[in-house]
Amino acid sequence: MINIGEFNTLEILRDTEPGMFLGDEEGNEVLLPNRYVEDVFKVGDDVEVFIYLDNNERMVAVTDEPYITKGEFAVLRCNAVNDFGAFLDWGMVKELFCPFKEQAFPMKKGGWYLVHCYLDEKSERLVATSKTNRFLSNEQLTVSEFEEVDLIVSHPSDFGMNVIVNNKHTGLIFKDNIFQELSIGDHIKGIVKKIRPGNKLDITLGQIGYRNIEPNAKKILEVLEDNSGFLPLHDKSSPEAIRETLEMSKKNFKKAIGTLYKQKQITIENEGIRLV
Repeated sequence: MINIGEFNTLEILRDTEPGMFLGDEEGNEVLLPNRYVEDVFKVGDDVEVFIYLDNNERMVAVTDEPYITKGEFAVLRCNAVNDFGAFLDWGMVKELFCPFKEQAFPMKKGGWYLVHCYLDEKSERLVATSKTNRFLSNEQLTVSEFEEVDLIVSHPSDFGMNVIVNNKHTGLIFKDNIFQELSIGDHIKGIVKKIRPGNKLDITLGQIGYRNIEPNAKKILEVLEDNSGFLPLHDKSSPEAIRETLEMSKKNFKKAIGTLYKQKQITIENEGIRLV
C-alpha cells in the first residue's frame, strides 16, 4: 500500500518520458517526476519517497523532505490567505492548506502557527489544523511518572507552558519549573513529574529528586570552569540570581553544591563557590 503523507520505500518499475514509475508489492504505482529523478536511479532500485497530491490532485512521489508529515506537529509560516483558508510553507512545491474551520485563530500572511497535519478522508488531501488539542488525548496514558518524554511547546497559560507529550498527550510545565526561554514549537526533552487526577500531566524540564543532583552538579562544574573557577553564588544567594546564572532552582542548586562539596570538587566560601 502506498501511504499519502508518509515516506514510502518503493521499487523503480520503469523509466518514462514524464519520469519514473514506482510501485509497491501490491501492484500500486505512482509517478516520480523527472525533476526528482537522480542520475543514480535505475530500474529495480528501491527508493524512499514522500507521497502527496500535486496541484492537479494526482498522487505523486517526491524526494523532497517536508517540514511536517501526517500525524506530526510543527510550526509553519503562512504564505497566503484567500477566501477558503490559509496556505502554509511546509517545504514542498504545493503549499499545505489550512481551512478557516481548522484555524483556532484567524491566520495572517507572514505569521507562524503550530499545526497538526492529517489526511482528510473525503478528499484524500493532507490538511493542516491549528486546533491541535483534538488530536491529543489523556484518556489512556502511555507514559508513567518519572519517565523521560519528548515535548513540543504548545502555548502559554496562566500557570506555565502547555506542551505536547510524545505527540499523543497534553501536559503542563508550571512556571516554577521553567528555567530557560521557551518558544512555541520548540522540541525539548522533559520528565513526567506527576500524574494528577484526570490524567493531567505535570512536566518538569529537569530530572526529579536524587536524579537531579548529578546533571545539575555537572552543569555547575562546567560553568565554574568557564568563569575561572569561581561563581559568586552560595546558599544565601537569591533564587533569581541562581536562576539567571544557572537556569535552575535554588533548591536544586543547594543539592548540587552539597554533592560537589562532599566529593571535594568545590569549596564553599563567604563570597561564593570555588573549584578545587
